[in-house]
Amino acid sequence: MSHSSEADTMPKETKLWGGRFEESVTDIVEKFTESISFDKQLYKHDIMGSKAHASMLAQQGLISTSERDSILKGLDEIERSIEAGEFVWRTDREDVHMNIEAALTDMVGEPAKKLHTARSRNDQVLTDFRLWCRDAIDRIVASIRNLQVALVKLALNNEGLIIPGYTHLQRAQPVLLQHLLLAYVEQLDRDAGRLLDCKARLNFSPLGACALAGTGLPIDRFMTSNALGFTAPMRNSIDAVSDRDFVLEFLSANSIIAVHLSRIGEEWVLWASEEFGFITPSDSVSTGSSIMPQKKNPDPMELVRGKSARVIGDLVTLLTLCKGLPLAYNRDLQEDKEPTFDSVKTIIGMLEVSAEFAQNITFNRERVRKALPAGYLDATTLADYLVKKGIPFRTSHDIVGRAVALCVSKNCQLQDLSLEDMRKLSPVFDNDVYEFLGVENAVKKFSSYGSTGLACVADQLDYWVAKLEIKK
Repeated sequence: MSHSSEADTMPKETKLWGGRFEESVTDIVEKFTESISFDKQLYKHDIMGSKAHASMLAQQGLISTSERDSILKGLDEIERSIEAGEFVWRTDREDVHMNIEAALTDMVGEPAKKLHTARSRNDQVLTDFRLWCRDAIDRIVASIRNLQVALVKLALNNEGLIIPGYTHLQRAQPVLLQHLLLAYVEQLDRDAGRLLDCKARLNFSPLGACALAGTGLPIDRFMTSNALGFTAPMRNSIDAVSDRDFVLEFLSANSIIAVHLSRIGEEWVLWASEEFGFITPSDSVSTGSSIMPQKKNPDPMELVRGKSARVIGDLVTLLTLCKGLPLAYNRDLQEDKEPTFDSVKTIIGMLEVSAEFAQNITFNRERVRKALPAGYLDATTLADYLVKKGIPFRTSHDIVGRAVALCVSKNCQLQDLSLEDMRKLSPVFDNDVYEFLGVENAVKKFSSYGSTGLACVADQLDYWVAKLEIKK
């Protein structure tokens, strides 16, 4: 579907809009204003829209059935030609719409000249773009699901593994690895929900709004809307051709996905370092150094982290593009396509490589186990013990803080303190305190809904296994 030398050597045509002009545009202007170099990927949706429009025109008596049939047959042949790589995209025909319409005119003659009846490129491109975004959302949601499945399977393969949980990047409390992996799954589920909400809002048809004011011809916008799978026609024709809220919302949802994936990337890059050593990526998802032969780098997740900036930048481009535009259509809006195409391509790539990475890492259980004693991860559980003994939480907090200070001075863990040492801090301590100390005991004590307790996490896993239809 690329430009060919054949297109470059063809004589320039008079523009389809060129009736009132006495001169053709210069080569510099034509090169600067063309969009066929990127919007040709809308071809399938442009043809869908044109077929629906032609059928409606025939139904309303604005073209004959034989003219409709010629148009539909010609559009089928153009689609076949494009997909076979035979179609010649011409810069002098400006964009995907004019390329297809001009090619249709070359093919079927006069009937093609009626196709643009009661239609402007303003409503035509928005119809194409909404259809394209709708399909793109489905592709992204499918990629999100694939990553969720990979994360749940990774959790299933690491049952019972306790890791340090962090706040402020400091040791905080012990958590099950499964619990942490399912936190990613929850984030991704909200991401999918945002996209589906966006899809529902964008699924209204601008076709038939024409340039901005609609038309006096007897068209049926509900017919074309239904034919294209839209919920309904957009109520206001000015809004229909000027709205880019749906793109802003779409790219905003993508940006949030990118941020989530970047956070996963950051965590896994840290975990793969010698300083942590929690995970070992397989060679199949790692790269080396051109100078340091010992290096094994988790580059895919570093690039996930890096490409999040690109996706966020695409959103900022669109926000800046739209911020000062008066109603209705302005040519500035041609610039909405490339950031959107880039955002979708990038986010799908990020999701796919994250799933691939998740399927090719091993958790180093012994390294994790050795890392657990540091940081007094069971301190909060000890405070809970005191609360259960009737001590106010703030007092419990102070007592445990002094217990930690004692451990620091003795270079030991809380579970190493003698009962005598503890009773110097509070007389309520008894032998049962040791059932609350140590990371394994601490994890067993969690019981609140959504917590890292064994039973709670098992329930969460069961939920996701069922929802994602994962076979154990």
